[in-house]
Amino acid sequence: MKKLLVFVGALAFVFASCGDKKKEEAKPEATEPVKEEVKAEETTPQESTGGDQLAMGEKLFTEKTCATCHALDTKIIGPSIKDIVKIYDEKEANIVKFLRGNQEPIVDTDPGQVAVMKANLDGFVKDMTAEELQAVAAYMRNAAK
Repeated sequence: MKKLLVFVGALAFVFASCGDKKKEEAKPEATEPVKEEVKAEETTPQESTGGDQLAMGEKLFTEKTCATCHALDTKIIGPSIKDIVKIYDEKEANIVKFLRGNQEPIVDTDPGQVAVMKANLDGFVKDMTAEELQAVAAYMRNAAK
């Protein structure tokens, strides 16, 4: 019953947050060059920890509502940032690939949670540039230290 309530709550959150996506769609951006750039980033990730990148990553983590489900060291709806980074490091996995939807979840594989994650990724993350995704990953790694 608890999982059902969490799932329904998360879905309600996703639907309520869809207004942010419409605002982003109004931005005139070229999509093809970004897609090519992301493919290059996914095969050879480059994580910089510069202050500007970390600030951008923290801002995006908050604006894209990642912080709603993920806290630094406590599981809220999704796993904590520290747990995510730990597992990705142990399995030598790529956070950016997962965020882009090109890698299966490896931290929380419960079907209900996976459905919520995919909805969030489709709604909030898919329009992010490779630079923004790298910034989010760098912020998460830095925060988990």
